Amino acid sequence: MNKSPKELALLAAQALSEKKGREIQVLEIADLTTLADYFVLATGSSNTQINALVDNVEKVITEQAGEEPLHREGYRGGTWVLLDYGCLAVHVFSAEAREFYGLERLWRDGKSVDLTGVITDGD
Repeated sequence: MNKSPKELALLAAQALSEKKGREIQVLEIADLTTLADYFVLATGSSNTQINALVDNVEKVITEQAGEEPLHREGYRGGTWVLLDYGCLAVHVFSAEAREFYGLERLWRDGKSVDLTGVITDGD
């Protein structure tokens, strides 16, 4: 891997922003769990947009960091798609699924990463 876990998380946030993902958030959770070092969360407005958001994250991380996801889950359902990179988990939700699962509440002890200059829409 030629990028740190944080750099991968920021690349994912930027890729989500490029495709108009909403409520983009990066949480550092390395001190809380062995699941991942970072969670990247975003909301899409439709199943089609959710899939486009995830596809763009995968494309950008592959092209810029040479990393492929270890696992991809939920693509067909379209309300919550997960890309697992080991050190990074990217979660893209519908608004309803994001509210229902409440990962921000579950991982509220995670450190929010400043995305100033990373995402374009100020989200």
